[in-house]
Amino acid sequence: MWERVRPLLPPRPQHPNGGRPFADDRACFEGIVFVLRNGCRWRALDAIADVPSGVTCWRRHRDWTRAGVWARVWRIVLDELDEAGLLDTSEFALDATFVEAKKGGPRSATPSAGRA
Repeated sequence: MWERVRPLLPPRPQHPNGGRPFADDRACFEGIVFVLRNGCRWRALDAIADVPSGVTCWRRHRDWTRAGVWARVWRIVLDELDEAGLLDTSEFALDATFVEAKKGGPRSATPSAGRA
């Protein structure tokens, strides 16, 4: 998976005045994947020796999300599955349970009889 992601990452800028080097992209990727697979909190990474801190991995995830890395990875994986004939679109579903009701939506209950 790393070989698919690495070419899509934005270049890391140099520190203008030297300073501490950035954490390794691959180690951050491994931390991000760990959190996403296990559903744990970012700070759980602080107990794992081979990955950067949870804050560092969270920031890298945020930056890569803003740069569109995950959307491009998703597209590549879908294209590969489709080319291999392994993409079954009959099981796709859209879920709108998290769509905000504009202007508050309709009232779900009437006021109590005892209230004025």
